[in-house]
Amino acid sequence: MSAGLRPLAAVPRLLWLVLGLCLLLQVLWRQEQRSAPPQAQALPPAPSVAGARLASLGEPLAMARGLLLHLQAFDDQPGISLPWRALDYERLAGWLETAQALDPRSQYALVAAGSVYAGVADPARVRRMLRFVADSFAADPQRRWPAMAQATLTARHQLHDLALARRYARELRLHASGPGVPAWVRQMDAFILEDMDQLDSARLVLGGLIDSGQITDPNELAFMARRLDALAAKKTQAARPAP
Repeated sequence: MSAGLRPLAAVPRLLWLVLGLCLLLQVLWRQEQRSAPPQAQALPPAPSVAGARLASLGEPLAMARGLLLHLQAFDDQPGISLPWRALDYERLAGWLETAQALDPRSQYALVAAGSVYAGVADPARVRRMLRFVADSFAADPQRRWPAMAQATLTARHQLHDLALARRYARELRLHASGPGVPAWVRQMDAFILEDMDQLDSARLVLGGLIDSGQITDPNELAFMARRLDALAAKKTQAARPAP
C-alpha cells in the first residue's frame, strides 16, 4: 500500500456517520421535491422593445411570434393549469405591447387581448385589455378597426358600460374612415346612442354619415334612412303623454 493512502478502517466512525447522514438527507430532500405540489410561476415582466429587438438578431417578426406563443403557453405550467385571471394583467399588457411593437402589421396581439384575455369574469382585467386595444387602434385605425369594434361590443354587452362603448364607437366613426371599413362600423355610434335613449344625438350621427358622403352603397343608405325614420317615430312615441 502506498504511504500516502490510509485504509478505510482508519477513517473515523464519526466521519462515516456524518457522510451517511448527508446522503440520507439528500435522498429525503429529493423525495420531498418530487412529492411537493407544483407551484405556479408568476408571469415575469415583459422584455423591453429595444431588448427584444436586439435579441431577435434581425428577425423581429419571428421574435414577436415567439413572445406571443410563450405567453399563450404560460398558463399551462408543469403539473398545473392557471386560469387567465390569475395572471398579472399589467405585465400581460406589457408582453402584448412588446410583441405588437416588433410586428405592428400583425393582428395577433390584438385578437389575443380582445377575444381571449378579455373573456375573463373580472371587469378590471377586461378593461385593461380594452385599453390596450384602444391605444393600439389610435396608432393605426385603418388596419386595427376590427379589434376596436370587438372592444366596443365587449364594453356594451360584457361590461354593460354604455359610456365606454359609446366612446369607442365614436373613435371608430371619426377615425376608421378608410375604403375597407364597412359602413356598420361607423354606424355603431348611433346604435349605442339609441341604447342610451339619446335619440336626437343618434339621428344627428346617422344624418351626418349620410351627408358626409362616406357611405355610397344604396342598400346601406336605404337602411340608414329607415333607421332615421324609426328614430323619429320612437321619439314621437316617447313624447306622447301617458293615457
